[in-house]
Amino acid sequence: KPLRLKPSLTSMNPERSWFWFCLLSGLVMEQPDDPISYLITFLQRLSLDSPRVLLLGPPAVGKHTLAKTLSNELRAVHLTSESLLKGLSEENMESHDLHVSVQEDSAEVLVQQLQQRLKEMDCFHKGWVLVGIPQTRVQVLQLQRAGIIPEHVVMLDAPEEVLLQRNHGKLTDPITGDVYHQLFVQPENDTIRWRLEKGRSLSDQQLLAEVQRYRCEVTALKAAYQHVLKVFNADQPPADVYQQALTFVQTRRHFRTPRIVLVGPSGSGKSHLARLLSEKYKVVDVSCGSLLRSVVSDGSALGAQIQPYMDVGRPVPDSLLMPVLEARLSQVDCSCRGWILHGFPCDMQQAKSLHESQYQPNRVFFLEASNDVCMQRLSLRGTDPVSGERYHAVTQPAPSSEVQDRLQTAPYDGSGAVTQRLRQFRFNCEGLQTIYPDAIHLDADQDPHSVVIALSDIRL
Repeated sequence: KPLRLKPSLTSMNPERSWFWFCLLSGLVMEQPDDPISYLITFLQRLSLDSPRVLLLGPPAVGKHTLAKTLSNELRAVHLTSESLLKGLSEENMESHDLHVSVQEDSAEVLVQQLQQRLKEMDCFHKGWVLVGIPQTRVQVLQLQRAGIIPEHVVMLDAPEEVLLQRNHGKLTDPITGDVYHQLFVQPENDTIRWRLEKGRSLSDQQLLAEVQRYRCEVTALKAAYQHVLKVFNADQPPADVYQQALTFVQTRRHFRTPRIVLVGPSGSGKSHLARLLSEKYKVVDVSCGSLLRSVVSDGSALGAQIQPYMDVGRPVPDSLLMPVLEARLSQVDCSCRGWILHGFPCDMQQAKSLHESQYQPNRVFFLEASNDVCMQRLSLRGTDPVSGERYHAVTQPAPSSEVQDRLQTAPYDGSGAVTQRLRQFRFNCEGLQTIYPDAIHLDADQDPHSVVIALSDIRL
């Protein structure tokens, strides 16, 4: 018989879950000879968020420059295929100085050296930023077999004409080995600028051949790292590429089911957006209002206590609301697939209650919408008195003209009631933001599908 855990057991505190995930994944990937000593060393790490970043891209796209700036900002160890190949023959070193692809016969040796290098204490404690390998699907498999799994993969891309232009203007600092460019990347220090030398670069034919070789492998590279990879357009100022890549590598990977909360004023599109996200990501759509109406209709004792508040349009007390909400979020579908909650919390106290429960959200989005837009949207909403279904002229029109003709505007959608709800939300918004300071704010004045596209750039 399949083992099914109690749903509440899956709602572990996110920070605690992340700790155990890091601990277990470290044991599985490293497979240390002495697990106890490894665990002791692991617990002495300065941070669980030590970066493991991999940079991919064609030659002359700017991988090495970006890797250096990222490693400096993240205080991580900067690793390159060149630095790892110091023990190989001078012939191999020359080929790597010219950025010729790592040959398959030396790739295995390179992976072995990388595996040993990552076990050193600086990489273990600080993390690492790796550039130069893998370049092929075979090398990806070698890294995976060695247990070298990046947390983030940054892939740079640019048109061939841009790569040719950058290849021609390469400059090198003879002391530090840092790479600059006559037009795109120049040192701020005049002393460094005066000592720069023209760097060794590939001919146009060699570069195009290497780019073509990379293009043949890029599909396999993307497939191998699809869950942790993001492609960046390198045909823009290096500072912009750096900021975009830094934002990406500083995001923590979500390994658990999503627990999403949508916060916003009436008319901001919470319900419609929740439905779209539920369909796209297969999470459970939990509407607080619909949940309360369902409890009232089932004839339970708790529903009988809630009904008087619903009949007169008064807020349901948290003492009655929280048990209903916790009962729904503890069900198996929410535990296995995750959930997206809207209509709750509405104020600071409700946010605190949710935060103190075992159902803390791990993603919170504030939908920013103006009062005028909210009023306009709600004026297009109507309720079918026969079925009780709610429709919207734009986002969810009535299925037939017969239903459309009998739609009525609910009392709570009248201008006076809406104005009061908007005023109340603005009053409570500051308190909600205090509880969720790291929440993501989205422009909800745009159409819902544009909001979904914006959310697609955020890893749910």
